[in-house]
Amino acid sequence: MSSLKEYFHAEIIGGKDRPFSWWKVIRRARRSKGSNFLFWWRVANHLHTKKGFSKSLAKSIHSRLVAKHNTDIMLGANIGEGLNIAHNIGIVIRKKVVIGKNFTIMQNCTIGTDFKTTEPIVIGDNVTMGANSCIIGSGLIIGDNVNIGAMSFVNKNVPSDSTVYTKKEMVVVSH
Repeated sequence: MSSLKEYFHAEIIGGKDRPFSWWKVIRRARRSKGSNFLFWWRVANHLHTKKGFSKSLAKSIHSRLVAKHNTDIMLGANIGEGLNIAHNIGIVIRKKVVIGKNFTIMQNCTIGTDFKTTEPIVIGDNVTMGANSCIIGSGLIIGDNVNIGAMSFVNKNVPSDSTVYTKKEMVVVSH
């Protein structure tokens, strides 16, 4: 698991090839809506792992983020560095997920398990999830380097180096 500084370096500063400074992190987190969400979600998720007042503070930060950004990435979700939220609206990610590095998610996506399951959804590195897509199931494994097309429904394992999409057909009915 990476430290907060490593997450901020990858997600707020924009990569390890750029010099890190706390001043730059804070300035960018204040200016950009996406960076602001990522900054505060990472802080809340980090605090969530602590006991006592930290956990309570984490829940307070999280509820404000959900209200402000219409995005609910539950506390306890294990997401590697390089998370990229292209349009942070309508995103729901349950806490029983393990997501690798460099995950990109578009607007109106859901990653969820049923409430009773103990098996997480595991998503590999370098995965992109197109707009209006869902990954729903228990114990699913999505490999590395996977592209999930817009408006796709995934409920089965996906091997690495794949592109997944749900075939859609447009039907026009004239009156």
